Amino acid sequence: MMLDLTKVDSIYLATGKTDLRKGIDGLVAVITDQFELDPYRSTLFLFCGSRKDRFKGLLWEKDGFLLLYKRFEDGRLQWPTTQDEIRQLRPDQLRRLLHGWSLDATIHEYLPARKNRR
Repeated sequence: MMLDLTKVDSIYLATGKTDLRKGIDGLVAVITDQFELDPYRSTLFLFCGSRKDRFKGLLWEKDGFLLLYKRFEDGRLQWPTTQDEIRQLRPDQLRRLLHGWSLDATIHEYLPARKNRR
């Protein structure tokens, strides 16, 4: 089964570290107790541990939970480190994250240096 993001209404990222030894029930408890959100919606929740080379995702699919686990063989995630916050992502931000890019990268306009004229 492939994850179809067109069927996901929201994407939330739990910033900081989450104990990735938690299974479905433990992650549901984090969602409900810590962040006071409803895990039984078409919402993808993302969690990262202390190592930034792996993460878990949890998604309710109307008949049960889908638990995702990804480990990068080369590279690390640019995961926000502020502890105990939840952050809503757009699909393009999720793609950036999964490619190892920062969520908050900005594009700066290039302005050539002015030459002193006399």
